[in-house]
Amino acid sequence: MGLVRVEGREIVDRRYGLIRPPRAAMPFSWIHGIRWSDVCDQPTFGEVWPGMADILDDADFLVAHNAGFDRKVLTSCCAKAGLASPALPWRCTVRTARDVLRIRPANLKNVCRVLGIALRHHHALSDAEACARIALAGARAETA
Repeated sequence: MGLVRVEGREIVDRRYGLIRPPRAAMPFSWIHGIRWSDVCDQPTFGEVWPGMADILDDADFLVAHNAGFDRKVLTSCCAKAGLASPALPWRCTVRTARDVLRIRPANLKNVCRVLGIALRHHHALSDAEACARIALAGARAETA
C-alpha cells in the first residue's frame, strides 16, 4: 500500500507498507513482483490501515489512476476489516491526463513518460507519488 499527501503544491508525506492478503493465492505476481513469501509475515490491511489513514486527515479528496478501481479496492478492504472507508471524493488521474493534459494513451507508464515523472511501475509508493505529480501537473495546467 502506498499513500502520498499533497498540501498546496508539494508532497509533504509518504507512507508505504506491504500487507498480507487474506489468501495465499497471488494471481498478479507477474505484474507487481510481490510473492506470498514477501507478504506472509506482514500485517493485514486491518492492522495497517488505522496507522496509515491519518495521512488523510483534513484532505479534500483522494487521487488515483483509474480511481474507480482503487476506490472499490479500498472500500472492500475497509469493509472486510470492519473499518470505515474514507468519506472523501475521488479524482482520477486518467481523466486528468486525457481531459486536462491531453495525453494519450493515458496509462500510468505513458503519462509519466510524457511528463518526465520517475516511475517504478506497480510499486505502490511509486504509483501513488506518480498520481500525486500528475494531479499537480493537471492543477498547474488548469490555472495556466
